[in-house]
Amino acid sequence: MVEEQEQDGKLLIDRGLKMIIPIRCFSCGAVIADKYEEYKRRVKNGEHPAKVLDDLGIKRYCCRRMFLSQADYLDEIIEIEEYKGP
Repeated sequence: MVEEQEQDGKLLIDRGLKMIIPIRCFSCGAVIADKYEEYKRRVKNGEHPAKVLDDLGIKRYCCRRMFLSQADYLDEIIEIEEYKGP
């Protein structure tokens, strides 16, 4: 599924790719990746990140850091043209 959007004069192509978040917290080893999509959706809809993390059961500071410091830049990295060959 490919969708095109324009943001700040740039054409963004959504190829159905998701940002890569670590499966487990780096410090304590708790599984966190299964909660990331809901976190992103709820924050995008205007909920406060701290409330969302509390509702999802993310209580430890180390795990909260994993969510709050995540930068979604995968689309910028993938902005390469398709190889056409020699």
